[in-house]
Amino acid sequence: MRSQRISHGLAITTTAAAAALLLSGCGPSQPQSSTTTPPGTSSASPGATSASPAQSAPPSATAPPAGPGLCKAASLSAATDASGGGAAGSVYMKLNLTNTGSEPCVLRGFAGVSLAADDAGAPIGAPATRDETTAPADVLLAPGQTGTAVLRYTQAGNYPDCAMVDAAGYRIYPPEDTASLFLPQPTKACSNAEITLLAIGAFQPA
Repeated sequence: MRSQRISHGLAITTTAAAAALLLSGCGPSQPQSSTTTPPGTSSASPGATSASPAQSAPPSATAPPAGPGLCKAASLSAATDASGGGAAGSVYMKLNLTNTGSEPCVLRGFAGVSLAADDAGAPIGAPATRDETTAPADVLLAPGQTGTAVLRYTQAGNYPDCAMVDAAGYRIYPPEDTASLFLPQPTKACSNAEITLLAIGAFQPA
């Protein structure tokens, strides 16, 4: 009786072992993948970096230093030099503007010139026309330096229809300025604006 139990037990054990071997033999063997990194090596490719190299910012643009500004009436004095002579009832003179300020400035182009009744009076008649025979140029005036332009005055008596009046001098507007200078120089003017007695050239270095 005991021998039959032992035999029955061995048969069950043998059957279970055989089934286990059969199951293990049916499944494909899976090679183990190694995730261990050898010492001293990196999983990233050589030379690779985690971020792009920083872009160097372009140098900031700096504004060039500002040059001298335009000459203004407040820092100028005016004078005339009649050594230019005259022809056919006209007088040619030099209109000189001198920098009386403490900083350099630039005369550029044409002055506005009219005859005036007095230092506070309005212009009389037509303003000067521009004589563009000489091209305008930037005239840099250091303190104390002078720029000059040719001013032509035509005698009022040359015009029979001139409504003649007395003028105390010239009102002068420096180029691109709304303020003016008064230059005392008594003469005759035509109050009717249809008659032009004055012509002014562009400023040049004196």
